[in-house]
Amino acid sequence: MDSQFHKDSKGYWEAPFPFRKNRKRLANTHKQALYRAKQFSSCLMKDKTKRQHVIEFMDQLIQKHHAEVAPPISSDEECWYLPLFGVYHPKKPYKIRLVFDSSSKCEGQSLNDVLLSGPDLTNSLLGVIMRFRREEVAIMADVEQMFYCFRVIPDHQNFLRFLWHEDNDVNKPLIEYRMTVHVFGNSPSPAIATYGMRRTVKEVEHIYGTDVTHYIERDFYVDDGLTSQQSVEDAVDLMKRTHKALSLGKLRLHKIASNNSEVMKSFDTEDLSSDLKNLDFAVDSLPTQRSLGLNWNLESDSFFFKISKDSKSYTRRDVLSTIPVFLTPWFFFSPSDSPGKVNHEKSASRNFQLG
Repeated sequence: MDSQFHKDSKGYWEAPFPFRKNRKRLANTHKQALYRAKQFSSCLMKDKTKRQHVIEFMDQLIQKHHAEVAPPISSDEECWYLPLFGVYHPKKPYKIRLVFDSSSKCEGQSLNDVLLSGPDLTNSLLGVIMRFRREEVAIMADVEQMFYCFRVIPDHQNFLRFLWHEDNDVNKPLIEYRMTVHVFGNSPSPAIATYGMRRTVKEVEHIYGTDVTHYIERDFYVDDGLTSQQSVEDAVDLMKRTHKALSLGKLRLHKIASNNSEVMKSFDTEDLSSDLKNLDFAVDSLPTQRSLGLNWNLESDSFFFKISKDSKSYTRRDVLSTIPVFLTPWFFFSPSDSPGKVNHEKSASRNFQLG
């Protein structure tokens, strides 16, 4: 990545796929992808709401040039076709995310099997949260569509081919498209995006300061940045300098929220978290924010937990999805603490609260 990460003529970062050495040649997966695409289309035709969400998502990909109609290739040229499926976030039933199934296998091999995942650059979740509670003024933000901010070099884009309807019209035939950016589902995407974001601010550290670099390198968990500062002025200054530094790499910092109304008044409405954009901070109550699996009450500046009472089946998937919910509160305690007793000496000045 050090040698091949570069910016294109428009200032966007481009990065290659980190292929394994001495790998097997990938099989042609067009037939398999076509079968999956027809299944997906059939499913959408039965669900009008989901169909509309997928069309809107795909329209955004095409309009932003994250996806394009794929050019013809010769029969002997190596490529890969990715099946698609849609997922909904439990908290966002009105918004779908299309996932490219890079783990789908053909002849015993998937795209992820031939790619290196890269170094683990993800910060400690506990460390990020504890530093977030250290100072008086807390602020969080998010990098918009982080993976899509990094383009795939042209020579490797044919490994991201997929089948979708011509002109994004489900009544028209399936044709070949390809992604031009690194996608959610590819094993190296997290490392590529994190590396690229850190490199962006490192290259302009002499302009925007070492504290911006420190914030990006230590206080981000993938695309979520949580930090705390001693004063409103410090928090606003840091976030504005970070916003400018990231913009030089075509990355956008947005969804800003803080436990201090004066901080949020200092930013454009479009840069605030969606449920803060239409508030009058002088009179309106601040809504709860959610990040890294935690609920943050801005008014009381405390975390609280909501335990789902939904009944689930006794399967391995549902058991594993349930266990973390009940274990999460306990990372605020040291092994020597008795249940229900917060370790105030080891926690920060703004205490955790369990609800």
